[in-house]
Amino acid sequence: MERDYNLEKRKYVIGGSVVVIVLIYLIRLFTLQIMSEDYKKNADSNAFLNKTQYPSRGVMYDRNGKLLVYNQPAYDVTMVMKEVVNLDTLDLCRTLNITPEYFKRRIREMKDRRSNPGYSPYTHQVFMTQLSAEECGVFQEKLFKFPGFYIQRRTIRQYNYNSAAHVLGDIAEVSKRDIEADDYYVRGDFIGKQGVERSYEKQLRGEKGVEILLRDARGRIQGRYMDGKYDKTPVPGKNLKLGIDVELQMLGERLLEGKIGSIVAIEPETGEILCMVSSPTFDPRLMVGRQRGKNHLDLARDSWKPLLNRAIMGQFPPGSTFKTSQALTFLEEGIIVPETPYSCYHGFVHAGLRVGCHAHGSPLALVPAIATSCNAYFCWGLYHMIGAKKKYGSVQNAMSTWRDYMVSMGFGYPLGVDLPGEKRGMIPNAEYYDKNYRGSWNGLTIISIAIGQGEVTLTPLQIANLGATIANRGYYVTPHVVKEVEDEPLDTLYSTKHYTKVGSRHYETVVQGMRAAVLGGTCRGANIPGIEVCGKTGTAQNRGKDHSAFMGFAPMNNPKIAIAVYVENGGFGAVYGVPIGALMMEQYLKGELSPDSEVKANDIQNRRIDYGIHER
Repeated sequence: MERDYNLEKRKYVIGGSVVVIVLIYLIRLFTLQIMSEDYKKNADSNAFLNKTQYPSRGVMYDRNGKLLVYNQPAYDVTMVMKEVVNLDTLDLCRTLNITPEYFKRRIREMKDRRSNPGYSPYTHQVFMTQLSAEECGVFQEKLFKFPGFYIQRRTIRQYNYNSAAHVLGDIAEVSKRDIEADDYYVRGDFIGKQGVERSYEKQLRGEKGVEILLRDARGRIQGRYMDGKYDKTPVPGKNLKLGIDVELQMLGERLLEGKIGSIVAIEPETGEILCMVSSPTFDPRLMVGRQRGKNHLDLARDSWKPLLNRAIMGQFPPGSTFKTSQALTFLEEGIIVPETPYSCYHGFVHAGLRVGCHAHGSPLALVPAIATSCNAYFCWGLYHMIGAKKKYGSVQNAMSTWRDYMVSMGFGYPLGVDLPGEKRGMIPNAEYYDKNYRGSWNGLTIISIAIGQGEVTLTPLQIANLGATIANRGYYVTPHVVKEVEDEPLDTLYSTKHYTKVGSRHYETVVQGMRAAVLGGTCRGANIPGIEVCGKTGTAQNRGKDHSAFMGFAPMNNPKIAIAVYVENGGFGAVYGVPIGALMMEQYLKGELSPDSEVKANDIQNRRIDYGIHER
């Protein structure tokens, strides 16, 4: 019988292939189990317990090195569900001073994979957060009675000053959205929620470490795996130095007691924010510990709205502080020259329209018009600009040109401050008026925007930035709270100069007008002996009582501080805006208030404005 050589060859090939495959598997198994530690590292979670090591969060200092925010030890109670046996629930609840209902709710929340996608019965789950050292001590003594429960050390925030709550912000437990947005976080972690804590979360939080513990078949801890060979040491968060001067900040908060308003001060050269006051405010220590949720709810329900950071979220008519931006625009566009005179008949009167003004000399050139805050002067300027058809072709083109100047000065859009929640304010455009007036409008229709009324709104930060831009004679650096990040450069946004559409020579004219306002105009109350202060009042019309505003800077040459003060329902700018601005500049430039100024500060502090809101 003839042999089938093809069949025999095939048998050998198949047999050889099987032997090779078996050898490959044997070699791989030997490598995994004997030679490689990867198998051990990735073994079933019954054998290993990964214990998170939390880094210390970065601390914050003010511009002079004073410690503002630091860390204090706190303790979480965690549990590994698979290890919990024969638990005396009532004893646990008594020891932790919680109710059985709270215990049941936390277990349900923990096991709910929709809100806790990282749940596993073999891994640590946060049961309770932020125990004090005393509470932890009580629990530690009885921990042996509660198998499966552990104590996890971490830190909570502490504050050296009852000040700057809106700027510093706070931290709280992560939400489901936080966990979904960043896989760094798991249930029970904490994250910055507001202020600097939120804006610089990634720098402040550091990097978690891990300690790998070995368990026996019954889940009992046998010690560190491989003597800690695969442990990871936590990396502390980066420390921050803020531009805030805490002494200036506290003075501002003191001066705004019993008032609704804001104070923002900026170092013109750098854009660093020296203070950012929003009143009413609150004690930042209310946002620490297990009572944070209750305290936050109480503040949210408070009719005074203390959680609102009015410095960047409040959008107000800037009033006469806005006239400086109009003067600059009219000068650059050639609508006026510094000597151009306009008459004021106790206001702007034309074609049956009247915009009132207080008594002063008439006619006026630009510098005295700024000094006396003449409404008519700036109304005439806008009227002539919007109506210059030979120059612009149409009111729409004139309006677009005007708006471009305003945007170049930092109005109409968020400036980009390194805090969450900044609003843009309102600078109207031609399309806005075409829609509202069906294409039929002129300079008279919109005349109130010339004096910072009508549709125009700015934030106090934008008003302060206007002061900084004038102080710099035509440019600003984006305002920012953080001055330095440890071992890391600041974003270049906070060192770039933004030039406006107006030449520096025109800024010099406006500076002269603001200096004249302090020497003998509406800002006489801002005079500080030995310091050349420049200022501009603002009285913003309101349905009830007018808002009191001030914008200024000092010294006139080589300026160190620009400031905006805004007091809602405060009346004329000279009533609250000017004296508060002067006191703040004196404090910053001289390091303290004179005895006479201290008397003025106490008087302002003790004054209260009736807003018709029930007392907190």
